[in-house]
Amino acid sequence: MTISILMPALSPTMTEGKLAKWHVKEGDAVKAGQVLCEIETDKATMEVEAVDEGTIGRILIAEGTENVAVNTPIAILLEEGEDASAIKDTGGEAPPAKPAEKKPEAKPEPAKAEAPKAEAKPPAPKQEAASAPAAPKTADGGRIFASPLARRMAEQAGLDLARIKGSGPNGRIVKVDIEAAAKSGQAKAGAAPRPAAAPQAARSREDTVVPHNNVRKVIAKRMTESKQTIPHFYLTVDCRIDALLEARRQLNGKSEKIRVSVNDLIIKACAVALRDYPDVNASWSDEGMVMHGGIDVAVAVATERGLITPIVRDADMKGLAQISSEMRDLAKRAREGKLKLEEFQGGSMTVSNLGMYGIKEFAAIINPPQSCILAVGAGEERIIAVKGQPVVANMMSVTLAVDHRVVDGARGAEWLRSFKGYIERPATMLL
Repeated sequence: MTISILMPALSPTMTEGKLAKWHVKEGDAVKAGQVLCEIETDKATMEVEAVDEGTIGRILIAEGTENVAVNTPIAILLEEGEDASAIKDTGGEAPPAKPAEKKPEAKPEPAKAEAPKAEAKPPAPKQEAASAPAAPKTADGGRIFASPLARRMAEQAGLDLARIKGSGPNGRIVKVDIEAAAKSGQAKAGAAPRPAAAPQAARSREDTVVPHNNVRKVIAKRMTESKQTIPHFYLTVDCRIDALLEARRQLNGKSEKIRVSVNDLIIKACAVALRDYPDVNASWSDEGMVMHGGIDVAVAVATERGLITPIVRDADMKGLAQISSEMRDLAKRAREGKLKLEEFQGGSMTVSNLGMYGIKEFAAIINPPQSCILAVGAGEERIIAVKGQPVVANMMSVTLAVDHRVVDGARGAEWLRSFKGYIERPATMLL
C-alpha cells in the first residue's frame, strides 16, 4: 500500500511552509532516517527525514513552492514490491496533489522577472557559482552528489569534494564524510575554483526582485509589530572592561579546551543580573505579567537566512566553560538551520553584540514577547578620569532597550547598574 508523505508541522504555530529543496527524486530508494527534503519555516530551514522505507513513487509538490499547508501530501512512497501503477490504484492519493500545485502561486507572478530566476533550473547554477560549488564535477566530467550542508562544510574547510568518497545513498557526500576528510587532512582543495571572470563580467543596470524567504518575512512582521506596539525606552552605560579582559585571558590560558569569549561573559552577567532583579525577568500579556521561572538568555546570531536567536537556558546556573561550549554549538547549528524549536523560541531577554563590526553604540529592537534586549558595542581604548587623573582604559558601551509596560525607568537603571558591576568585577558573577 502506498504511503503519503505529508507536509510536517515543525512548530506549534506553523500552518504552512515553503518546500525549499528535495534531496530525492522519483524512483529513488529511501531508508528510514534519510533526509528527504528541506522545509523553510518562519525561523529556520529544517531537514525532514523519512520515517518509512520504500521508493519515491511521485513528488507532488515541486521544490521552491511556498505556502504549502501542513498535512498536505508532498510525495508518495511506494512500499517494497509496489510499482508506479499502485499510485493510480489509490484514488485517494492523487487528488490532494492538485490543490497543492496551485500553491506555486499567484504571488511570484506579478514580478515576472523574478520567477524564472527563482525556479528555472538553468540559471540557478550561475547564481550559486559565485558563492558555493553547487554542482562540482569529477575529473571525467561527472557530477558530484553532495548535500547542501556537506558543500558548505567543504567550502569552509577548504576541501575538494572531488577527492572525497561519499557514504550516503548512491555515493552522496554527507556531513560525516566531510568531518572524516577534515580530520584526515586529505582532500584539501588546491587553487580556489572561482575564476577572475566573475568580477570582469558586464554589470547589468536592471533592477531585480529577490523574493523574501520565510525568515525575512517573519523578522519584518515581528520587528514592525514590536516598534508599533511596545513602548520602548533606552538606557546606555559605559563599562570598563580591563578586569573582564584579564579574566578572559586567564581562563583561556588555563586549558586549550576552554575558549571563553567576551560575549560568553556578557551572557553570564546578564543572567546573574536578572537573578538579582527577577521582576525584570518578565513579559507582558493582556491577562497579566508573565514572571519567567527560568533565566534564559537569547543571543542574536546573523545567518544567511536572517537573524536567529538561539537560547542559553538557565544561564545563571552554568559555568563560563559550559556557556561557551553551548553557544558555539548553538551558533553553528543556527547558521546551518539545524536548531530545534525549543532552542530558539522563548527566552528571558536577548543580547545583540555588534562590537566585532566596530560599532561603538546602537539601540536594538525588542524581540517579543521578551521585554528587554541589550545592545553591546565594541570594546575600545578611551581616556577616562580616575580620581581626577586621565587614564587610558578599555571601555564598552551597552544600551538596554526596555518595554515600559513591564519595567519602569528606575528598575531598568538598577538592572543595568547590576550588570555593569558584574562586567567590571567579573569574579563576583561566579559567586
